[in-house]
Formats: sequence, structure tokens, C-alpha cells
Amino acid sequence: MEDCIFCKIINKEIPAEFVYEDDQVVAFNDANPYSPVHILVVPREHISSMHDITPEKKSLMGHLNWVISEIAREKNLESYRVLVNCGADAGQVIFHLHFHLLGGRKFK
Repeated sequence: MEDCIFCKIINKEIPAEFVYEDDQVVAFNDANPYSPVHILVVPREHISSMHDITPEKKSLMGHLNWVISEIAREKNLESYRVLVNCGADAGQVIFHLHFHLLGGRKFK
């Protein structure tokens, strides 16, 4: 998608601090972190939201979850939060599926 900020980050048209990258997924530090660890985990393929996941994407979704847990292990996070917003009313601002990995502090 030509105007998607995450697609531009994935294509390295916009700089970001990558913490993980493979042929399906990228992960980078959030520019405006909510916690000491705030990493966005994003599929390379443009999928607008959780609502747009098809049965063909089951393998990708499993891989995304594995990447999140692997990053958490690498960051020595014993407790962390994974957040996904789906739709504008739920707080989704960038319409490219992404997972927030939050950690490094106690959450309420």
C-alpha cells in the first residue's frame, strides 16, 4: 500500500530501529513508547487489521506469535503485554496489522 507508514518502514523508506527481521515479519521499536520496551511486530504483507485475516494466513499468524515470544525471551521479559487494536473505534490508527509488545514495567 503506497501511503502506509508501516509499508514504508518495511521497505526502509522511513528509518526505524529494527530488532527482528525475516522474510515474513519485521519488528522495530515504537517511536513513541508506552513502556520501557515497546516493540511493534508487523507482517511484511499489508493486511489492514485482524478483521482481514483469512484462513490462508493461519501460518503467518502463528509465526507472528512465535516472533513476539522470541523477542520477549531475547529482551529477558518474564512478564509482558501483547496488544492489538482492530478498527478505529478500538484505537487502531495505522491500518496495517501490528502487534504491540510492551514490557519492562508493571502494568495495572
